[in-house]
Amino acid sequence: MTHEPQLTSIEQRLEQLTQLCVELSINHDMPSLMERILRVAKRLTNSDGGTLYRVSDDGKDLHFNISINDSLDIYQGGISGQKIEFTGLPLSDKTGQPNLSAVATYAANKKRSVNIPDIYQAGNFSFTGMQHFDQQRNYRTVSLLAVPMLDHQNELIGVLQLINTTDPHTKKILPYSDIDRHLIEALASQAAIALTNQLLISQLENLFESLIKLINMGIDEKSPHTGKHCMDVPELTMMLADAIHDTDNGPLADFRMTAGDRKELWTAGLLHDCGKITTPTNVVEKSTKLQMIYDRIQTIDCRFEVLKRDAEIRFLKEETTRSEFQSELERLDSDRAFLQRVNIGSESMLATDQDRVRQIARYVWRGPDGKESDFLDQEEVENLTIRSGTLNAKERTIINNHIVLTIKMLEALPWPRHLLRVPEYAGGHHERMDGKGYPRGLRGDQMSVQARLMAIADIFEALTAKDRA
Repeated sequence: MTHEPQLTSIEQRLEQLTQLCVELSINHDMPSLMERILRVAKRLTNSDGGTLYRVSDDGKDLHFNISINDSLDIYQGGISGQKIEFTGLPLSDKTGQPNLSAVATYAANKKRSVNIPDIYQAGNFSFTGMQHFDQQRNYRTVSLLAVPMLDHQNELIGVLQLINTTDPHTKKILPYSDIDRHLIEALASQAAIALTNQLLISQLENLFESLIKLINMGIDEKSPHTGKHCMDVPELTMMLADAIHDTDNGPLADFRMTAGDRKELWTAGLLHDCGKITTPTNVVEKSTKLQMIYDRIQTIDCRFEVLKRDAEIRFLKEETTRSEFQSELERLDSDRAFLQRVNIGSESMLATDQDRVRQIARYVWRGPDGKESDFLDQEEVENLTIRSGTLNAKERTIINNHIVLTIKMLEALPWPRHLLRVPEYAGGHHERMDGKGYPRGLRGDQMSVQARLMAIADIFEALTAKDRA
């Protein structure tokens, strides 16, 4: 492991502290930031080793986040990829009282720095673990400085612990000076605020994504098919985007995405159908041509039974022959089976079948009120003659309107700069390369690559989903 160069003057140390403060404001990579904090702390104090502890999520322990020791060539946690071998330190004892036995937990609970010139001469703390560490590795821990990391609300973020500050010329181990302590306290304070800001940003991003998923959950409650669709489309979109990102030939060879670009596209994918939250359930879930609250084919079946009953009455009154009666029953059963089949709407409907529906509609039947009327009303004829699928023109307009509402909803939000293109990406997933899509009729050259990717993912998922109505 490469040792950090030692700093020999106050000016150098202040310059390092200033540089770190600048980096704290621009570095958003939490593991990298944590390691940078510890390494700068070591350099500022010419320390041989250091540990950065973070408070656990439940606030009960101090967890080792990163540990470095130059003499022992130890580098664990952080961005090293090496697992931390040391166990965490409880902040409370078995009775629930603050754990003040270890230096790090004392600094954490008391929220003040601890500076020990020689741990083997200090009797106020338990150094059993540290001394055992020394014996195992033939090492000698002498001086120790532990500084709590407190945010702007004086809440504990973690503890920065350094060991064995050395004279840069003689290499002799020295006690930590007041200047060392003040520098590390200043560093810890700035670092805690920066880490808190990063944590808040992360929490806000998680909250934002959770709210998006909440919208999709609401859509899921309206329709489990479209709810699953809302989660699958962003996954498929990212798979396509990654494939293009990795290619180095063809018309999209120059397409590349940063981490921010990926976040923007993922967000757009999650929100691409948010307008469906306003779409009526009976339209979203219309699985047959006559379905509303219930499938009205059942009502038509009852009318067929009435026609068959009337035919039987005429036969019993000797108004028709048995042959005529049997022929009429067979025709009615055939017509009923035909309407049941076309009601499913799974295939494109032939013009001859549409004409047959209209012929059946002209049958006359007597309803419960005793009045005669056409066997099928105009709305039933309109639905049963739908050429493809189960939605009539009005219902398809309602379904298509979800993308208009999606765009309207997304464009109404005050998007930050790194998410400005979410409405464009999400709002373009029903456009087509030939300009025959909706709602804006954009051509392929008028659409971003990301919007085109989402359009492909949306169609692919809809066509291949096994649970689609």
